[in-house]
Amino acid sequence: MTTDSRSASPLVSAADLLARCGGAEPPVLLDVRWSLSGPPGRDDYDRGHLPGAVFVDLDTQLSGPRTPTSGRHPLPDVAALQRVLRSAGVREGGAVVVYDSGDAMSAARGWWVLRWAGISDVAVLDGGLAAWVDAGGDVSTSAPSPQPGDVVLHAGALPVLDADEAAALARTGVLLDARAGERFRGEVEPVDPVAGHVPGAVSAPTAANVGPDGRFLPAEDLRARFAALGADGASVGVYCGSGVTAAHELLALTVAGLDGVLYPGSWSEWVTDPARPVATGGQPG
Repeated sequence: MTTDSRSASPLVSAADLLARCGGAEPPVLLDVRWSLSGPPGRDDYDRGHLPGAVFVDLDTQLSGPRTPTSGRHPLPDVAALQRVLRSAGVREGGAVVVYDSGDAMSAARGWWVLRWAGISDVAVLDGGLAAWVDAGGDVSTSAPSPQPGDVVLHAGALPVLDADEAAALARTGVLLDARAGERFRGEVEPVDPVAGHVPGAVSAPTAANVGPDGRFLPAEDLRARFAALGADGASVGVYCGSGVTAAHELLALTVAGLDGVLYPGSWSEWVTDPARPVATGGQPG
């Protein structure tokens, strides 16, 4: 979560961001709009973005190349990510705010990856571009030319789970599946070759973390939600299809004051090994 002493939350409101952008030390703004089914987020960025924001591509810059045994969005090479963030103007010890169109489903991936790479002062714009516009913020189509940054990244600032560790946590703690319920149950699978879930995992769709306006529910509501899922006081892991919406779940856990660990490979990695078991149906007994 952000180390800014003004807020212990990993979220920043549009009103607060407007004030910070007009201050002496504005944060670097990263636009990480993305959709699983397309079109490319860059198209949306070119049509209008927060003034000064730099576009960062989730598929190619916040993820590494896919391999036959990886998930669809492996973690990025940290040296390559450092080059991307330096070109965006990120400085050592400086603040960063990431955003997407509204519900933080892709912005959360940027938030988590930057924290994993050692950036502590990073927050997500709650409600995204829609909230910014509602708050009276301007939208620009100009391409920014930021001064190069000097941030130094190091991988592993946040822990991660591999497949074996995720399977073990499903037995000994709580492993949350952030995908839609019908994908968890194995009723449909629009992306990956096998439907179902990791045995023992608990269905916790990320859509329930936000309200109709795309903004996160209050911390106390999120904590009650996760407590009902058994995640309050337990060791918690999170996965999804490819490690994107699972980051949204981790952001919600952080807002709630809870901890969790990402299984970056997620379901798309799990099913690359036919020896790994697959469960279908509802919540574990």
